[in-house]
Amino acid sequence: MQIEREEGGRFLASVPDLPGVMAYGESEDAAVRKVKAIALQALADMIESGEEVPEPLKVLFAASVSGGPADC
Repeated sequence: MQIEREEGGRFLASVPDLPGVMAYGESEDAAVRKVKAIALQALADMIESGEEVPEPLKVLFAASVSGGPADC
């Protein structure tokens, strides 16, 4: 995730591995919360449609179908 502060004082958070996933906020925390929500929705849409999840983000979905924590 990248965070930039613009000249006007607002913050821009973006996820470079997900093109177009970015959000503005009046504080750094607000921008981060917003961009995380957008990124999660973008990833959910990618998974649902069968698209490949970018390699750096695969760690979020590393649990295997069998033998992983879901089988406990």
